Amino acid sequence: MDAATIQNIVKQVLAEMNANGSTSANGSAGGPAILARPSSRPGVFAEAEQAIEAANEAQKKLTRLGYAARKEAIQIIKQMCADRAEEWGKLELAETKVGRLDHKIEKLHGISGLPGAEWLSPYGMSGDHGISLEEQAPFGTVAAISPVTHSIPTIASNAVSMIAAGNSLVVNAHPGGAKCAATGVAAFNEALEAKLGLRNLITIIEEPSLESFDALIKSSGIDLICVTGGPGVVKAAMASGKRAICAGPGNPPVLVEQSADLAKAARDIIAGASYDNNLLCIGEKQVFVVDSVFDQFLRELERAGAMRLNDSQLQRLTDVAFTYKADGGGCSHPVLNRKLVGADATTLAQEAGTSAPSGTDLLFAVTDAGHPFVEEEQMMPMLPIVRVRDVEEGIALCKETEHNYRHSAICHSRDIGVLTAMGRALNCTLFVKNGPSFAGLGMGGEGYLNFTIATTTGEGIVTPATFTRKRRCVMVDNLNIVG
Repeated sequence: MDAATIQNIVKQVLAEMNANGSTSANGSAGGPAILARPSSRPGVFAEAEQAIEAANEAQKKLTRLGYAARKEAIQIIKQMCADRAEEWGKLELAETKVGRLDHKIEKLHGISGLPGAEWLSPYGMSGDHGISLEEQAPFGTVAAISPVTHSIPTIASNAVSMIAAGNSLVVNAHPGGAKCAATGVAAFNEALEAKLGLRNLITIIEEPSLESFDALIKSSGIDLICVTGGPGVVKAAMASGKRAICAGPGNPPVLVEQSADLAKAARDIIAGASYDNNLLCIGEKQVFVVDSVFDQFLRELERAGAMRLNDSQLQRLTDVAFTYKADGGGCSHPVLNRKLVGADATTLAQEAGTSAPSGTDLLFAVTDAGHPFVEEEQMMPMLPIVRVRDVEEGIALCKETEHNYRHSAICHSRDIGVLTAMGRALNCTLFVKNGPSFAGLGMGGEGYLNFTIATTTGEGIVTPATFTRKRRCVMVDNLNIVG
């Protein structure tokens, strides 16, 4: 793809950001976006090329220091996330104004459980013609595009995985979370330099912009791109000509059928769909319930603390949450009002013309399968509940409304046949059975955590191995000491 095409894609991405209320940090959508002054904070740079060059040098030093330095570096990052979880959680919420403080703090504490350099292992082969050894080598410097929804947690989790693999990284944060992102990166660099003499192992563009994003994906100093963001950013990264690891959109459906433990299903769904006000891409976004237990399940939701909206309240909230105007996206499908993304349930209730008791985590309403709240990834704690005739119709509608993103799906059932059929039909990267959606990230379920889930390019939940390339070393006719 030629440079002009890439430039057009990047312009579209910036236009989308600005339409959603996110401009460059200088407040101008079209004016100069690169600072003329250097930053005094370690790892924070005015221009993309400065950040790339510094990260390139840091990666070379990391290579010289070896595996021990990688292990110590990621332990420093993990410990800082734990020590500053409350401070950084408050900082991020104050800037982004989306989500919940308790969950932002919890996400930062979760960084301690990420896999590190121990995830990497060599593979040896021995035979009549000698021996071969395959090892997982670093790419070099990674361009890491982070979202506004999990700014510091995404940067931290990417840093752990990328540094464990032997890479450095350059961060281009979402403009809506750029200040807290830069604060986190500067703090990481201060600690890494003080304890390891490593400066600029993580760098960041102080004022992320069209120019900085474009410079990153085009630079010869960038060896790999990792995108945790929307479809526009993914499209631009994949058009760059470099290898890109890309998280894509999701609209995770839930099926509840008659064999399920309905009380537990209600509690799990509330926990998952309200987590950080449903900002997680894996969060429950629409629920299909078989007819025979539909009314009972609604009662269980209310018993577990969710609040039901009536038809008029649902319509009022829908009118605020979505627009069909051409200037809202130039398409015929609903366009999400970004001002409500990550809002509290009590705020959504007010928009619906009612009030919710303090502490209400989730709203829900009965809808049909074609409702905008079903079709769109709304990222707010309001769940549409759809009645279906039977399991077959439920699975079919789950597949239809997931839009073949192959991201995430959830099923509540004690029937192994139903669980198997849904898993096969939806073919998702994450399939959670009988638990909240976040169990798929190792939070209450087995497995490891990362906030980058590469559904578009197929790597799944990333690990240190994701950011390596295989190298083979061969000795012919010797060193195979077993005859």
